[in-house]
Amino acid sequence: MGALAGALPSILLALLLTSTPEALGANPGLVARITDKGLEYAAQEGLLALQSELLRITLPDFTGDVRIPHAGRGSYEFRSLNIHSCELRHSALRPVPSQGLSLSISDSFIRVQGRWKVRKSFLKLQGSFDVSVKGISISVNLLLGSESSGRPTVTASSCSSDIDDVEVDMSGDLGWLLNLFHNQIESKFQKVLKSRICEMIQKSVSSDLQPYLQTLPVTTDIDSFADIDYSLVEAPWATAQMLEVMFKGEIFHRNHRSPVTLLAPVINLPEEHNKMVYFAVSDYVFNTASLVYHEEGYLNFSIIDDMIPPDSNIRLTTKSFRPFVPRLARLYPNMNLELQGSVPSAPLLNFSPGNLSVNPYMEIDAFVLLPSSSKEPVFRLTVVRFRAFANAVPFSPHAFLPTHHLDNSSRSQLKYYFPERAFLLALTPNLPMPFATFSCNTLSSFFSAFTTKVLCSCLHVYLFNACISHYVSLGYCEEKCRQIFVYLLCSLSVFDPGRLHFPCFFAL
Repeated sequence: MGALAGALPSILLALLLTSTPEALGANPGLVARITDKGLEYAAQEGLLALQSELLRITLPDFTGDVRIPHAGRGSYEFRSLNIHSCELRHSALRPVPSQGLSLSISDSFIRVQGRWKVRKSFLKLQGSFDVSVKGISISVNLLLGSESSGRPTVTASSCSSDIDDVEVDMSGDLGWLLNLFHNQIESKFQKVLKSRICEMIQKSVSSDLQPYLQTLPVTTDIDSFADIDYSLVEAPWATAQMLEVMFKGEIFHRNHRSPVTLLAPVINLPEEHNKMVYFAVSDYVFNTASLVYHEEGYLNFSIIDDMIPPDSNIRLTTKSFRPFVPRLARLYPNMNLELQGSVPSAPLLNFSPGNLSVNPYMEIDAFVLLPSSSKEPVFRLTVVRFRAFANAVPFSPHAFLPTHHLDNSSRSQLKYYFPERAFLLALTPNLPMPFATFSCNTLSSFFSAFTTKVLCSCLHVYLFNACISHYVSLGYCEEKCRQIFVYLLCSLSVFDPGRLHFPCFFAL
């Protein structure tokens, strides 16, 4: 029985997990949609896992009465029942509207070995036996729900089973005699096994699977100070073609979790069922992360020339800045610069169809590194607007495919959507990676990549007004984000108005 308990979770657990504002019913930050195609794939993989688990099962003993020819009635006992081999040929896992899932297994075969014993007054016979059980069919409906802690619940609401044929071969003391009335034994075997199948499933779900689900964590570590809450916002929702699982998706500080005033937006997924799995992330997830990382000071950075790739044409030196700020190079000839960035308030993302935007109000202070090892402040660059157009098509869990690399025919075949205030990733026919593998260091890595690999081309320079146009490649800061065009609106202030006057507009 214990092994059977492990077999059922292997089929269902991944679906429940890829299947709170503080109370159930709030909008989710993450939504996983598993279509009927995805469930079909899960059933195929689960069938292989279940088949291997069944070989570890010891079936319960059973006893009864049997009529022995020329001797009257006697008692029998079948014990030490082990599944020697099995073949699960067909399986199906389908969503049941407003309930959950329906699991069915058909046209299956198992071979059971064990010991038998027959008693009649002073007569005692015993030996071994082989049982071939053919044409096994099982159908069970699973009612999916959630509790106040955000953990999933499961109940076997109905179960039915059938067996087409049972063949028994007995050996041992007078086993040949018992084989003469094998029809009677086979009939009893078939009846007992048929009743025990659903009994075992019901017990496994209620006594093993459900208690196990209550031990599942609903938070996990992201790094040394941030965790993510992926508890269920509500019960998994099933229709005739899909199962949707809604997760809270709140990132919080592990040592002091504070109430979040942000509200998760409504995620309206399109009625798409062509892929196996769809995964949607709202800006709520990234914004809660922004609050945590800003509080920890993780968004602050410092860049010096040694951190810039050696092959870069742009250096953090006063000489390199001569085309933009000639006076800086004259006042501090051939000296290194240091850029120190800080974010006074947590930047908040906003997703909209086809693009994302954020107003970070980031301050970048520039210092000249004097020969005396002291730092001389020279100017401050203030980022007042950030906009990133999502011109990349989510193509797989690992890479983005730039749209300008697609011809018209390819674009028409790729149906991807960016619902309002949420991204929808249409994944390839593979189960997605667990969300716990996603690193929220991306935001910090982005700023690091941005400030260490800027390749600018000057278009217009004026005394009080300048425009610098630039495309920045972020391909190495996160493999999932290979092609994104970024637009920054910046203003430049100076520590000493007598030295520099350089308000500017950056379009990156």
